[in-house]
Amino acid sequence: MKDISYRVALGGIVSALCLVTMFLAGVIPALYIVLPMIAGFLMMIISIEVNTAWAFLTYISVSLLSLFVTFDKEAALIFIMFFGHYPILRFYISKIKFKPLKAVIKSAVFNVCILAYVYVTVYIMGLQQLLEELDGFGKYGAVIMLVIVNLIFLLYDYNLEICHIYYRARIMPKFRRKK
Repeated sequence: MKDISYRVALGGIVSALCLVTMFLAGVIPALYIVLPMIAGFLMMIISIEVNTAWAFLTYISVSLLSLFVTFDKEAALIFIMFFGHYPILRFYISKIKFKPLKAVIKSAVFNVCILAYVYVTVYIMGLQQLLEELDGFGKYGAVIMLVIVNLIFLLYDYNLEICHIYYRARIMPKFRRKK
């Protein structure tokens, strides 16, 4: 178990980096989905280095601060609704040995979070243009978009796994060296 000063310092650094990435989502609007993904990867680092409970505390602090500090509330919302907590939840989901069940749980978590995100974006934040864009695909526009987004989720999950392996194999040993 790491001492408290290490956990607080690492949590503060990761929180600051997450907030910078979330702030950049308002500056570079084309990256409003990619930057919350990067912030989510930083949450995964807290899970690896400290523990998942501390990562959830960091996630909560970044989520609240991103609502107040960042310009792009839609990027903050997608971070809060999915990209912030999913990399932490993956540690619990990865403990399931039965692979089909693991895939179903991952997909269920993703779909619930994305549908909640769309609901909040459209009905609470009042961004009706999202529904108007889906009408361009016809009456099956929402289903087509959900299938595409699920395929992108599979790539995201795979990339998280690769980043996790790379972090443990290459980056973590460099920080663990004794001088």
